[in-house]
Amino acid sequence: MFSGSFVALVTPMNADGSLAIPALRDLVAWHIEQGTQGIIAAGTTGESAALTFSEYQQVIREVLLETKSRIPVIAGTGTNSTEKTIELTRTAKELGADACLILTPYCVKPTQQGLLLHYQKIADSVAIPQILYNAPGRTAVDLLPETVKQLVAYPNIVGIKECVSENNRCEILVKLAGKQMDILTGDDCTSYEAMRVGGQGVISVTANIAPKLMREFCDAMLIGDFAKGQKHDQQLQVLHRVMFLESNPIPVKWALQQMGLIPSGIRLPLTPLSVQYHTALNEALHGL
Repeated sequence: MFSGSFVALVTPMNADGSLAIPALRDLVAWHIEQGTQGIIAAGTTGESAALTFSEYQQVIREVLLETKSRIPVIAGTGTNSTEKTIELTRTAKELGADACLILTPYCVKPTQQGLLLHYQKIADSVAIPQILYNAPGRTAVDLLPETVKQLVAYPNIVGIKECVSENNRCEILVKLAGKQMDILTGDDCTSYEAMRVGGQGVISVTANIAPKLMREFCDAMLIGDFAKGQKHDQQLQVLHRVMFLESNPIPVKWALQQMGLIPSGIRLPLTPLSVQYHTALNEALHGL
């Protein structure tokens, strides 16, 4: 169902921390113009953990209004509770989201059996396309390929965002489940290798900054033009790296503010980009 360049969209905020809705609308319009193929709204890059329930609804609603069904809108609905995740997933469906991106439960560190039952219950409870989201660096739990394989029988589990790049993880997933679900990488730095071995696309932080180039990279990789894809990837590597000089989305929000696309707001416990990283990030932006 899903392939190509998907942006893990930031949530624009004013300096006082309030939602900057006009900037959100403009940002979505810019992404459509630049060729982004799908938007993840209110995901981890969108500071979902810092949004109230009503703000979460507002963000999803505004993104849907601006896209006008031109590209898919995928709502982030993962929490550390199965019941809360079901509630958010139902809300996203009611609002009209095309799919949900469901992060593994953070902090609680469930077993593989717990992860299996968690995702099975969500799939049974809400009839909306669902994308698994594995990011051990954020959650302290790793959704292993063997567990993913047991979930492919669910027709509404349609993909996985895999952020583990070590030990050929994407290649293993492609072999185990690539015919039943879309394998999307969530690690910009290794996106070339992930797509070269059969990954269907990227859910990208860098796409916030360089959506057109990320689209061109994905287009090349999907038609097997690896030389062109590698050329684009080499152009993007510096930007990929500086997007994680501090915790995401600190650098990407600062970069977008420097580009004049969003106001300066970010919510605690996140803070604005530290001064010592300003030069490196500015150089990466100007170089690109």
